[in-house]
Amino acid sequence: MIRKLIVFLLFVVTVIVGISIYLQPDDLSGCGKSPNDSINCQPVDAIVAISGGDTAARANGAITLYKNGWSNKLVFSGAAQDKSGPSNAAVMKDLAIKADIPISDIYIDEKATTTTENAQNSRTIFSEHNIKKIILVTSGYHQRRASLEFNKRAKDVKILNSPIKNDKVWSFWWWLTPYGWWIAVSELVKIIIFYVTGIWS
Repeated sequence: MIRKLIVFLLFVVTVIVGISIYLQPDDLSGCGKSPNDSINCQPVDAIVAISGGDTAARANGAITLYKNGWSNKLVFSGAAQDKSGPSNAAVMKDLAIKADIPISDIYIDEKATTTTENAQNSRTIFSEHNIKKIILVTSGYHQRRASLEFNKRAKDVKILNSPIKNDKVWSFWWWLTPYGWWIAVSELVKIIIFYVTGIWS
């Protein structure tokens, strides 16, 4: 009985760790706070934050990267959650301006309502401003799917992932709550659908 329990617990731990690692690819994990000469640790053309979940945390994550010298350009993408108010992109832009980032360093897409549209609309900004390499910032649970969408829609742009691993929606302890499992499983299902419906087509 004890042996079966140990095997079961090891299985559960493996599933939790596997999901956490899979959903949250982090290309900057070995870089330190600021850019350096190592692979994937050099400055990029723009830092891109897409709204949803804890939008403020995502914006602040991108702003921190900007402040630490990873890029001198920010791209914020996201339509208004409340159609009577400002877009999420505009809200993120305001946070950046309050953090003393020049308006000229900020590009926004105010129309995207889905991750696919985030990628499509950001691609237009990339083309207009000759952006060839970015750091993509979103919540940890959303990072894998966002990366897939951006790699599909902007194939000529190198995407580096930098997930927000702790925000109001997601944390290291996600697996302790039913809502955490709901988010994780929902993302896995959406990723499966992404592949099934014709990835890279």
